[in-house]
Amino acid sequence: QVQLVESGGGLVQPGGSLRLSCVASGRLFNLGAMAWYRQAPGKERELVAGITSNGDTNYKDSVKGRFTISRDNFQNTVYLHMNSLKPEDTAVYFCNADLTTIRLSTRTDLNLWGRGTQVTVSS
Repeated sequence: QVQLVESGGGLVQPGGSLRLSCVASGRLFNLGAMAWYRQAPGKERELVAGITSNGDTNYKDSVKGRFTISRDNFQNTVYLHMNSLKPEDTAVYFCNADLTTIRLSTRTDLNLWGRGTQVTVSS
């Protein structure tokens, strides 16, 4: 069974920093594009940042210059480095990935979500 597990969330003061991690584990054949989304209370889930398998990135306008997405393909991990955090960044952050699993020579393409990690920016 393949799963995505996020970590690194927590409580931080405005202006502070956090680094989120998301590890893909299980019978992976290939790990494609990965992304971070977030969902604040009462709001829809939104894309924060994405990264392709060859490292191309894209960001939500409000986080450009403050957040950096990166990946380690050997560790099957994607990171979100968050600097200059603001109260409006408070949300549950979810990892998403396009991947291919393999079992008994059968490959299956999936899009998976992690369970999320809470980020709270407050003084």
